[in-house]
Amino acid sequence: MAAPSVKHNILNAALFLLALFAMLILNVIYLQVFAADDLNKSPLNKRNAQNELDISRGSILDSQGRALAQNNQNPEDETLRRSYPMGAAMAPVTGYLTSFGSIGVESYANQELLGMAVNPGKLGPIAQVLHFESGNDVWLTIDADAQQAAYDGLAGRRGAAVVLDVNTGAVVALVSSPSYNPANVAEEWENLIGDENSPMLNRALQGLYPPGSTIKPMIADWALRIGSTDSHEVFDCTGVLDVGGGYTIQESHEQVHGHIKLDQALVESCNVTFGTLAMRMGAEELSKAFGAYGFDRELEGELKGEKPHLPNFAALDRGDIAQVGIGQSTLLVTPFSMALLAEAMAGGGVVMKPYMIEKIVSPEGITVKETAPQKWFEATNLERASLIDGWMENVVQRGTGTSAKVSGVRVTGKTGTAENPGGDDHAWFIGSAQIGKRKLAFAVIVENGGGGAEAAAPIAQSIILSMDK
Repeated sequence: MAAPSVKHNILNAALFLLALFAMLILNVIYLQVFAADDLNKSPLNKRNAQNELDISRGSILDSQGRALAQNNQNPEDETLRRSYPMGAAMAPVTGYLTSFGSIGVESYANQELLGMAVNPGKLGPIAQVLHFESGNDVWLTIDADAQQAAYDGLAGRRGAAVVLDVNTGAVVALVSSPSYNPANVAEEWENLIGDENSPMLNRALQGLYPPGSTIKPMIADWALRIGSTDSHEVFDCTGVLDVGGGYTIQESHEQVHGHIKLDQALVESCNVTFGTLAMRMGAEELSKAFGAYGFDRELEGELKGEKPHLPNFAALDRGDIAQVGIGQSTLLVTPFSMALLAEAMAGGGVVMKPYMIEKIVSPEGITVKETAPQKWFEATNLERASLIDGWMENVVQRGTGTSAKVSGVRVTGKTGTAENPGGDDHAWFIGSAQIGKRKLAFAVIVENGGGGAEAAAPIAQSIILSMDK
């Protein structure tokens, strides 16, 4: 067999080198176009640290323009440090900024805070010509008073609170407790990550809990929607519901509600009624209900967190189906997802897309970017939402949620006491408040707090009072 010619070898070598060159070009394109944003935001990117030294970082402000994060005003301090006037109360919102990384708004809005509307990593050598001296200010939808009231209400106990503007989807408060001082993260890092109370866990977005009775407004709505009941049916609560297989569901504190309609069952939080409705609905309809209320949707952007953990509905037996109807079984939700449920009832069935960054303002006072409210999904119709919203008002007026009452303010709510295999019951309260022209929806949880009426509802009252001025 004849040996390959010199020309043939040269051609093969040339083709090989051409393939390597093409791979190099593709890799450069990938890094510059597709991966640039992620690489630029990476805490391992040393260019970010250099940018911090060259640029006066913008401030993070609440909805009234009050500083939540700003540059250290000490001219002798040349280290990478920020001051946080509200400290631990606002940490779940602002996050922190250190030389080894950042989280929260400090991380998500990093480019805006540095004044870089265009990622300089995509500009190559041209970026050396540009000179950014001052960053933009990031205005949030957060109300510092509501945030502080919720944080003070939790009083160091493990828990969370979320407050939403029903008409816009704006996040008014996002609280997690216990928390940490963002200014001291670098010095306290080992203590923080080793703390058994997990102060760096953002429970509002990442905490997963059984919702207990706070899920009952949704169960009532879906049962009415598919005709599993109507507002005239009378249920017979003997205090115990037989779910088959030798298992029963019992009322809290061995209560017996007797003959009771759906509206009063919600006010009294009757387990027999809602366990019965769940079994009538069945696994398939329960799955549809959770989907309609957005429990299978992911939050994005600055609000990205954990998705609720929904059961494998197809595998549920009769007892588990009844348990889901009262917010138990393997169902786990976030406080944020329960605030969205409250928003659906208060907003006529409509849930607005949640957001926390209101606008970006340049050092010259020019608004360079602003978030416009937009509809996210419709959980139910106006008629049923209004009906259940009225029942939830009765919960506060004469039911289990009276400790959330505020004189002169229309407050709705639903308490919850969620059984917790790892300890004492969790305390929940969700609902809404009409404060002037503004309507707010909220969710509050106190881990191992016992009853929602005693532990969680008073915190909602404190939040409402902080804004009713």
